[in-house]
Amino acid sequence: MTDMTKGTAPSRRRQRFPEISTRAWEHPADRSGLVALRKLSGFDEILKKLAGLVSERSVRLLFLATAVKASERQFPELHDMVRDAAYVLDLEKVPDLYVTQDPAVNAMCIGMDSPVIVVTTGLVDLMDEEELRAVIGHEVGHAMSGHAVYQTMLLILTNLAARIGWLPLGNLAITALITALKEWFRKAELSSDRAGLLAGQDLQASMRGLMKLAGGANMAEMNVDAFLEQAAEYDKAGDLRDSVLKLLQVLPQTHPFAVVRVAQLKKWAESEEYRSIMAGAYPRRGDDPDTSVGAQWKAAAESYSQTVKESKDPLMGLLRDLTNGVGTVGGKLRDTFTGAGRTNGSSGSNGSGGEQ
Repeated sequence: MTDMTKGTAPSRRRQRFPEISTRAWEHPADRSGLVALRKLSGFDEILKKLAGLVSERSVRLLFLATAVKASERQFPELHDMVRDAAYVLDLEKVPDLYVTQDPAVNAMCIGMDSPVIVVTTGLVDLMDEEELRAVIGHEVGHAMSGHAVYQTMLLILTNLAARIGWLPLGNLAITALITALKEWFRKAELSSDRAGLLAGQDLQASMRGLMKLAGGANMAEMNVDAFLEQAAEYDKAGDLRDSVLKLLQVLPQTHPFAVVRVAQLKKWAESEEYRSIMAGAYPRRGDDPDTSVGAQWKAAAESYSQTVKESKDPLMGLLRDLTNGVGTVGGKLRDTFTGAGRTNGSSGSNGSGGEQ
């Protein structure tokens, strides 16, 4: 990485966050795991040794040879953007950024010691300036949080699963860990979406960029408000059958779906937490060593509980009923899967399992 010139201000006036801790933007379910890992003495060194098969030197040399390194003379606007993001989020060393020829729309942050940001030409062509700023801020957030640890762990576990696949119980246990790690990874993406918003400080641009990941570049044919309505429709699903299908579709993913990311980012941008950060009241890095692991796990549990409470998804409603001790859960399940209690074109009087 390159040393950043002190006092280099962004090209556009944005709020800067001196000494901001990554805890400020990390999703509770992401933050709890990261805080716990940071408390483990020597964990990073062990993981780096295990990840020796993916040499950071090798990655850097590969992109030096096959991609274009952003600088004052090559992709200068992207070079300024990564410097701006590092300035706003108070990252001392600016990650190198490479542009690689690939029509697929993608961006990634690779490495643990000296992270490297890579964006594809497909992404650069798709996004406007402020959307790109949010994407690069997203990747800088990954670098600062150390999310490469998830990628490394996922790689190790996936390789291990392939080697012990002939052991049913062993493979089952590894698969369970991989599934849990992917859930962790999805929350890390929500964290970095927040970092991207803090770096760019343009909510509409952040949401547009995520919408373009779903629908492409033709903004004349798309609308952010309509996309948010689509997110609400997805959350409601139809009935428990749709809820199960959604769950099965999500489990293999390492990234949340675009509509979910847009809705989650807008919700966070409207929260007291975001307003406090913008007002300068955010956790500082100096307090990171004193952060309680137990408090972070509690916050993660409360976050999942709040998600269940607020969701319109029928499965989440069933979980609320189970939590509250409602005695009609069995009846709701029966009505949902048999169609009982419904007449043609209308829902039954119990209001469960009907068309939304």
